[in-house]
Amino acid sequence: MSGSDASGKVPSVRSSRILSGIQPTGRFHWGNYFGAIRQYIELQTTGDAFYFIADLHALTTVREPSRLRELVRDAAIDLLALGLDPAHATLFVQSDVPEVTELTWLLLTVTPMGLLERCHAYKEKKTKGLPADAGLFTYPVLMAADILAYDATTVPVGEDQVQHIEVCRDLAGTFNHHYGDVFVLPKARVLDGSAKVPGTDGQKMSKSYENTLDLFETPASQKKKIMRITTDSRPMEEPKDPEADHLFALYRLVATPEETAAMAETYRRGGFGYGEVKKAVAAVAERFFADARARRETIAADDGLVEKVLADGADRARSQAARVLDRAKRACGLSLRKAGRA
Repeated sequence: MSGSDASGKVPSVRSSRILSGIQPTGRFHWGNYFGAIRQYIELQTTGDAFYFIADLHALTTVREPSRLRELVRDAAIDLLALGLDPAHATLFVQSDVPEVTELTWLLLTVTPMGLLERCHAYKEKKTKGLPADAGLFTYPVLMAADILAYDATTVPVGEDQVQHIEVCRDLAGTFNHHYGDVFVLPKARVLDGSAKVPGTDGQKMSKSYENTLDLFETPASQKKKIMRITTDSRPMEEPKDPEADHLFALYRLVATPEETAAMAETYRRGGFGYGEVKKAVAAVAERFFADARARRETIAADDGLVEKVLADGADRARSQAARVLDRAKRACGLSLRKAGRA
């Protein structure tokens, strides 16, 4: 996609540009991979893909500087190990593109307070009586800037994030109404919700519930967690519905279709113990992530590789974001530079 034309307006969109970010608030777990990362990787060859590690967003929860730096680096290594390819996708760190924070201010000037008060993350904290800082309150505006800075056309998100894309479209539309055709209005692509990932307690897998299976913890550590998964107390000989069991749900994520069918038949037949299912989950999980684990060790041992990938990604991202910011600034009267600058 090109930069702005001589009028300073948004260029015509000739191809799909995919944009998504992931927060480095903890090590990635099965829920992150099967719920989002796997689909990001599948999408990277379908359009011009930009993926970023959202360290600015993480500041609302991670307050230890050394911990944040460690999590950002681990996130980059993990994404590369899982199959994100810099030859197909631009991978970068959010804070390495300062144009986005400047664009955030421009968007804040057209953002109604009521719109932010209705956003679910802020409302949830207020409802629970929890403290909410200005970072959380204006979080959707920074997210909008993340998207608009790259002329993104497609934003893959979970269902719980669709509201943020609607906010982004609202803000872009308002800005365009005041200043002309400046921003591309993105569309949400709701990620496949069929890969429901239960945690070790049967609830949705989440760092906040402390029920995760980390992608790159040692196989021994992961097996211990799996063996402690809570199951029901029905007798071994009783047939069981595999579709109603969270242990089976984990198994089918990492097993082959043939193995999944065989395990489902075992459930329906009965006469088995959950302990043997847990051992099977651990075994197929170790096999499923073996290649990614090996790639991760190689990438982590290569001094400078991750830094180069992120630096190259930041250069490409800044180049695009600078064009959009320049377009927006000139549209609202902030820049005295002549129109027509690419």
